[in-house]
Amino acid sequence: MGASLSVVPLIDHFARREFLAAGLRPNSVTLPYPEDGGDDGKSPSTCTMHYWAPPGEPRLPPLLLIHGFGPRATWQWRCQVGPLSRQFHIIVPDLLGFGGSSWDSPTAPPPTEATQAAALAALLDSIEGMKGKRVAVAGTSYGGFVAYWLARAAGSGRVGPVVIASSDLLKTAADDRGFLKRAGEGWGGVHELLLPAKPAAMRRLMEMAVYRPPPALMTPDFLLRDFIQKLFTDNREQLIHLLKGITVGTDMFQVTPLSQEVLIVWGEHDQLFPVEKASAIQRSLDGKARVEIIEKTGHAPQLEDPARFNAILLDFLRDAARPDTACVDGSSL
Repeated sequence: MGASLSVVPLIDHFARREFLAAGLRPNSVTLPYPEDGGDDGKSPSTCTMHYWAPPGEPRLPPLLLIHGFGPRATWQWRCQVGPLSRQFHIIVPDLLGFGGSSWDSPTAPPPTEATQAAALAALLDSIEGMKGKRVAVAGTSYGGFVAYWLARAAGSGRVGPVVIASSDLLKTAADDRGFLKRAGEGWGGVHELLLPAKPAAMRRLMEMAVYRPPPALMTPDFLLRDFIQKLFTDNREQLIHLLKGITVGTDMFQVTPLSQEVLIVWGEHDQLFPVEKASAIQRSLDGKARVEIIEKTGHAPQLEDPARFNAILLDFLRDAARPDTACVDGSSL
């Protein structure tokens, strides 16, 4: 009986209910793939972008929430959409390769952070009332890489305040080795933990990702196998493809200061990206970014202490919405 139990649909149900209660509705749009990898020369590749947003034109300042690697966007931002939707027009996309977002060309190169950012820019322009409108952006973990790239590529005329949460923009191969050392012996590479195939790997990832991991009795192997099957196995090849496309730590991803106001948020006990990297990133952004460390949280402070995370986010965004930087119609930050 235990082997047939699946909690993933239950989590999905409650996460979707949070989104629906916040006034968001699921949508999909087909767009040109930002980097056409097709080799027939006949027709450009396309991609499908799935996203959640309120219906109709924005009547509140737009805020784009970008998820990280791993669980679905609805799981990662479920504690934010309700409180934030009272003051912002929330848009929560699935990045390419996650959830309901995909691309149609098997010969297309792996989506890089630049590809993801270009797809998000095209998505924003396709949403009713959003073309050319300035939007605040918050990204967590891998989503922070994409948020940074989007802000730099689009510029301050398109992207307003930027929130980088638990996202090591300066990650190198040495950081990956440090991650494996913290994980303990027996792992062949970072991908074995980020894309767990066995319960032991899934349990270790959970232990490293949160400040207070659930006890082993609450995470039996059959439950972890279910999570692995639903989150990592069904689209494993595509997720491996995505990992290969990450350019952080290469010459393709050079961190330079942004013209926007920036908030860096980190969990004090993050074992995936150590908290000291927050200060290093601040220095790489000319020391002007605001840094907030949330105590007693790990890699996902937005889930472990949502009240504190939301308060910090709202305080930053309100400060950024000064009269001298807001648009006349009040729709932008």
